[in-house]
Amino acid sequence: MALDAVEAIRRLHDSSSAKRRSAAKRLRGLGDPSAGPALLEALKNEVKDARTWETQYQMTMALGTCGSPSDLPYLRDLVLRPETLHAVHTAGGDAIVRLSYLEHSHTEAIRWCLSTGDEILVGGALQAVAMLRLVLDEATVTDILDFIEARSPQEGIYFWPAVAAAGWTGQRVHHFLTECVSSPRSDVAEAAARSLAGNYGTYRPL
Repeated sequence: MALDAVEAIRRLHDSSSAKRRSAAKRLRGLGDPSAGPALLEALKNEVKDARTWETQYQMTMALGTCGSPSDLPYLRDLVLRPETLHAVHTAGGDAIVRLSYLEHSHTEAIRWCLSTGDEILVGGALQAVAMLRLVLDEATVTDILDFIEARSPQEGIYFWPAVAAAGWTGQRVHHFLTECVSSPRSDVAEAAARSLAGNYGTYRPL
């Protein structure tokens, strides 16, 4: 039987990392705002142990669906710490965009992620953009594509913008997707082909 929110919140403090991780993943799916404070507290404790990167990832992702914009200062600080794990950078980018979207400030959040120059953080942010199917203004899209196209087509960072571009317009976007269709990466090529047809596809990030 699937955990309810109350039991999942309780398990965030279980001695087993696997149980804490499964609880966070359950809360991520539930998207229950009542779990936000408990998730924030649990994440602050979890990041002290570098061995539990998968649990940290799920807690951060869950905070993105259960938290509030008041959690953004902590998340921004977390992803800027040199000791923060790569998995948390990915989840942090996703959560920052999701929580910013709640107060209609996602464009600023995307630009902030870009300004860090952190490819992993930006990848997470673009994951959220794609999954939320955000339609962005031309200037923001241009900044995203400038950031992406400065990287090798071999890199995985092309994937999520190729998905998200299904809802974007303009000649620059069309050129980007056309180039991605010829990508050496099959996942990017397939996503771009769908986006050119106006289809986001169905994806389930870990």
